[in-house]
Amino acid sequence: MRTAIDTNVISSLWSGGPVAQGMAALLGRAQNEGGLVISAPVYVELLAHPRATASVLRQFLETTGVVTDFLLDEAVWHAAGAAFAAYAGRRRRSKGGEPKRLLVDFIVGAHAALKADRLLTLDPARYSLAFPRLVTAP
Repeated sequence: MRTAIDTNVISSLWSGGPVAQGMAALLGRAQNEGGLVISAPVYVELLAHPRATASVLRQFLETTGVVTDFLLDEAVWHAAGAAFAAYAGRRRRSKGGEPKRLLVDFIVGAHAALKADRLLTLDPARYSLAFPRLVTAP
């Protein structure tokens, strides 16, 4: 079972917040169940973490066995675009009632939906409407 990882999971580990231990356990379990992957946008977001450098990130990925999918194919872009367009339509109809979301969330969700079996994220509700078939954890 291949697990895609959202930025917030790794950020929580590095920040040592209240969910860090739980995330470490979930990552360990996911690693035992199959491969771990992040999309290129997650890689880029992680570089912005206050405790990150390119070498820290590279070492973390090597140590944990997380692979970075730098080459997002056309299907991922189409799925992200369709989900983002649907979100924009819902937001317009709600007159701004929905919280704003970033395009990167749709790319991460599309990548997980097409290239993994599930997405490990701290925000499963964020992805459920845009990608209803995507399995999210925890």
